[in-house]
Amino acid sequence: MKKAFYTEAAYGCGLAALALGTALMEAADFGVSMVVAPAYLLYLRLSLLIPGFTFGTAEYTLQAALLLCMMLLLRRFRLSYLFSFVTALLYGALLDGAMALVGLADADTAAVRCVFYAGGLLLCAIGVSLLFRTYISPEVYELFVKEVSARYGVEIHRFKTGYDCVSCLAGVVLSFAFFGFGTFQGVKWGTVLCALVNGFLISRCSSFWDRHCVFRDGLPLRRYFVSAVGELQTPQP
Repeated sequence: MKKAFYTEAAYGCGLAALALGTALMEAADFGVSMVVAPAYLLYLRLSLLIPGFTFGTAEYTLQAALLLCMMLLLRRFRLSYLFSFVTALLYGALLDGAMALVGLADADTAAVRCVFYAGGLLLCAIGVSLLFRTYISPEVYELFVKEVSARYGVEIHRFKTGYDCVSCLAGVVLSFAFFGFGTFQGVKWGTVLCALVNGFLISRCSSFWDRHCVFRDGLPLRRYFVSAVGELQTPQP
């Protein structure tokens, strides 16, 4: 018999899993995902100049800039855009907490780093598969892909692939600009592996939820999000 899983709980658990997974991958130092690479490079550089500047701060600061760029491109504003930024703020706070928690562990050996990377990769896939099953707005990254691809008539999966490639290139450029040419920070072999297997892992996690759980709304809030956001769903991180 399938167990009930509230969509609001899926939203919270999904964000927490993404935050912890990202923190574990960062601690492993094999490379973060393409999407978060630019924010991670900003964090590495600005944390040296600004005391207290965190990975989470870099995340929602970059997403605020991306949101502004999106509104300029689309020449419009919707309430859903604010909902997505609230999600970015929540994720940033959870990411900082996860970074502090993971920082307490010892990741000095190659074996532990491999475990951290594998665990982080799996947690990120679990997080995304849960966010697929909630009506609450995703982060600005996903909103940008959906809105801009629709505005310019580009197939969303093709636009998503292009966006991921641009994010990866931006991470490489920022790494060279901040730390010297030929120095790869954040974007490493683990980034490539993540891009190759992430879709498969998300699919397997989604199949697990479909076999064992029924997702139901615990609060009567869906109509407010749907009216503001439409059928907005979260692609992969």
